[in-house]
Amino acid sequence: MKQIYLDNASTTPVRPEVLEAMLPYFSEEFGNPSSIYPLGQRASDAVADARAVIAALIGAKPSELYFTSGGSEADNWAIKGFARANQAKGRHIITSAIEHHAVLHTCQALEKEGFEVTYLPVDGDGLVDPAVFEAAIRPDTILASIMFANNEIGTIEPIGELAAIAHAHGVTFHTDAVQAFGHEPIDVTELGIDLMSASAHKLNGPKGVGFLYVRKGVKLANLIDGGQQERGRRATTENVPGIVGFAKAAELACAESAEVRERQAAIRDHAIERILAEIPHARLNGSHDSRLSNNVNVSFEFIEGEGMLLQLAARGICVSSGSACTSGSLDPSHVLLAIGLPHEIAHGSLRMTLGRDTTMEDVDFAVDALKTTMGNLRMMSPLYEDYQAGRVGSIIEDMAAGTYRRAE
Repeated sequence: MKQIYLDNASTTPVRPEVLEAMLPYFSEEFGNPSSIYPLGQRASDAVADARAVIAALIGAKPSELYFTSGGSEADNWAIKGFARANQAKGRHIITSAIEHHAVLHTCQALEKEGFEVTYLPVDGDGLVDPAVFEAAIRPDTILASIMFANNEIGTIEPIGELAAIAHAHGVTFHTDAVQAFGHEPIDVTELGIDLMSASAHKLNGPKGVGFLYVRKGVKLANLIDGGQQERGRRATTENVPGIVGFAKAAELACAESAEVRERQAAIRDHAIERILAEIPHARLNGSHDSRLSNNVNVSFEFIEGEGMLLQLAARGICVSSGSACTSGSLDPSHVLLAIGLPHEIAHGSLRMTLGRDTTMEDVDFAVDALKTTMGNLRMMSPLYEDYQAGRVGSIIEDMAAGTYRRAE
């Protein structure tokens, strides 16, 4: 059976060039970077080289880059580490309602320690309003954490503008760039980013490795205590193969990003146009203009997302749903609720995220299968039968007309 992989926001396959760069450090170059003999020093040099490569890609100094086990650890370290190290200056943090759970749950954990957190609303496209952001800043605000691009709906936030506002009020600015690094151009100096998290497996690198950028002078408490690894800031033996692979993947992704973005955007727009034109009762989620080039997120009325995913999987198509019900929760995506979708629509959402090798033919195959799937599911839907009989209306039609009013 043909397989079409359209879940690249979840993870990506390791590129052959990346695997080739990593392989020696699993075998003949297996040394511990903390060891002083040549085998260990070659591993240490490989880590230093990787750090320099990635730092240059984001306009940072190598000394400002710390390797982690992934994006979630980097988010935890940035937020908890900064909050705990700077709580004498204030105990208020600002973030948005659509952050990844690595940020939201970290902020909630800090609330149990006595910190206060403001969760900013977003508009219908998922964008943080800079004016609302500025109004939320208080004298005791020490940190703002706003994601670079949303992992579900693909909306890219105005990071440079938000960081400038934060700095004007003496607030340190962190961004979760897990979905953006390697895909969007990022210069931490130009954008005014103080702390930034990223992960290798979102850009055709290995799982289990990420980084935290920490601008020189930013005070951060350690998250993992122990040895002297990462200049005494993060204990545990470095994942040398992963770090080498991360640098190679980042180097390749950033070198190709402009060409890949252009190609993906054309395929993305083609998919969106076909879905909205050929499948009734569908709506695009997220910004049309400020959007990751590989992201398609659409909600459908009169169906459940889990059934849609299962039928598509049976046809060899790997996608994800914006509804958390597929992972054992009855609650729909917090992101879709935050942009104003009612539960009935949020439960019927689909996210397709393109990879660097995704073709127009792949997307056409997926959209054709989606049309068949939607037809099958709606044939079995009592609610759709009621709609056809005129007993219920369409929420998506009312939303498009501006006449929908959510029940209190």
